[in-house]
This record gives sequence, C-alpha cells and structure tokens, in this order.
Amino acid sequence: MPKSLFKLKDYEVHAVTTVFGQTSNANIATWAMQTDMAKKCMVVALYKPDYTLELAKQSGLLNLHWLGVDFAKHLTLLGRKSGRVVNKLTKIAHEPDYRGCPILTDAIGCLHARIVNWVDAGDHELAICEVEKQTWLHPEKEVLRLNYLREKKLVRG
Repeated sequence: MPKSLFKLKDYEVHAVTTVFGQTSNANIATWAMQTDMAKKCMVVALYKPDYTLELAKQSGLLNLHWLGVDFAKHLTLLGRKSGRVVNKLTKIAHEPDYRGCPILTDAIGCLHARIVNWVDAGDHELAICEVEKQTWLHPEKEVLRLNYLREKKLVRG
C-alpha cells in the first residue's frame, strides 16, 4: 500500500514551452488539465523557482505538449536542469509556432495557449489558460504517464 493516496494518481507527463523575446525554455509538468467542457480553457501548474514560470509570466504564452514514452530520455534535461544555466532546447527537436513559442516536434501534439490569470498554489503557481489552437504531431505514440516512469524507476516515489 502506498504511503499516500496521491501515489494512486497516474498523471500524463507533459512538456511546457514558453518564449519571451528571443529567450525560450521548456520544462516538465504533470499537473495539467482541461477546465471547461468546450476544451477552451486549461490549467497548468508550474513550479515557482523554475525559469519557465518566469518567462511565461512575462510573455503570457505557453505550449503544453503531450509526450510519448520515447520522450523519457529527455526528462533529466527538462526536469532537472535549469534553463537559466543551459539552453534545453538545443538538444530537443523543435520549431517556433505562429507566436514564436517552441513546438517540440517529436511530441504527440500540443495545445497553444494564452495565459489569462495566475493562482498561487503552494510551491507552484497555476497558469489559467485560454486554448488558442491544438496541433497533432504524432498521434500514433503511446502517452507517457507518471506510472510508466515509476515502473522504469526514472522518478522517485
């Protein structure tokens, strides 16, 4: 039996990209969800110390990517390296979208969003987003989930 009921939850593992001016960054997010029936709003939890949060607050833009299991090889780079120190996107295939925000071209797909509000949520901030567009890239891939990472011992807990 897990020590916490939260361990029973299985989350999709997403990548978040953002851009401000000529600077872009990417990070991992497991707490993201649709928040309205029309699929026009979503919320994404971003960790307060992360550079992605800083850039997203400045630009008001982000892309939320659904990742395939083949993307697990990039998790250390996106989740444990700081974008203030290393340009994470030099090692990951990407291209700018219509707003200049990076699209990870090996992802299953992504939602292009504009941030309309922020909510403090403990050690994270919630980006309340309006979905502008969605792009399918590789719908045939298997979705990367947190339980997959736990089974492969790629994450703690």
